[in-house]
Amino acid sequence: MADQRQQQREHPDRCFALTVAYDGRRYAGWQVQPNQATIQGEVERVLAQLIQQPIRVRAAGRTDAGVHAEGQLVSFRAQTRLDQAELHSGLNALLPDDICVTAVYPAVDGFDARRHNQGKHYRYRIHNDRSLPLAWRGKAHLVRQRLDPNTMARAAEQLVGRHDFAAFRAADCDRQTTVRTLFRCSISQYSKRLQIDVEGEGFLKNMVRIIAGTLIDVGRGRLDLAAFGELLGGSRRRIEAGMTAPAAGLTLVRVFFDPNHASYTKR
Repeated sequence: MADQRQQQREHPDRCFALTVAYDGRRYAGWQVQPNQATIQGEVERVLAQLIQQPIRVRAAGRTDAGVHAEGQLVSFRAQTRLDQAELHSGLNALLPDDICVTAVYPAVDGFDARRHNQGKHYRYRIHNDRSLPLAWRGKAHLVRQRLDPNTMARAAEQLVGRHDFAAFRAADCDRQTTVRTLFRCSISQYSKRLQIDVEGEGFLKNMVRIIAGTLIDVGRGRLDLAAFGELLGGSRRRIEAGMTAPAAGLTLVRVFFDPNHASYTKR
């Protein structure tokens, strides 16, 4: 305790932001949970080791068990003499091989990754074939039935803009409003792999995975374009949308934010 008080007197209290990539297969999601390995738990453990004080971090989004990230945004506050480069190298030296800090930024006082980001980009990967290649196991969702990517793309276009996404949220989602804005929802095809890219200002629980599951139903011919459109402007009932696609196919690609943190919009 005396050493910690001495450190507080000697070192400035500063805010930092990290971008973090991880393979989510081994973890029970981002958020700390009792007796389970989580991404947040590993990052906080290593920061406490480096800075010699308990650290609590905040992420832009709480990814579920098995979900991956290429650019998760994380913020924290600490009293430390370590600079950006030292934090960056120290974190990557101590973190497990399936978690990597890709950048460290100084942040303006009070910056909060969860409240002050400007949107997120998620990607859902589907392998449309009889079997999943070894390299993609745990990283993509296998769909054996033939999909029609052109029809899926036409359905995806209907999601762009500001809509009520009540049909695309988990049953236990507790958000007060289900209206969200998507800037992009597109389908790309690379041989036998389909890629769904979704960008928006904010997302409901399991929203991207339900969008993916519903677009798969469109691609299979189980749901036509008119019925798909009704999920937004008609019934908005979760039971009429598709399955919640498996977590393995989902990656948080990027969180949009001002890298200089000179200003941000408080929501």
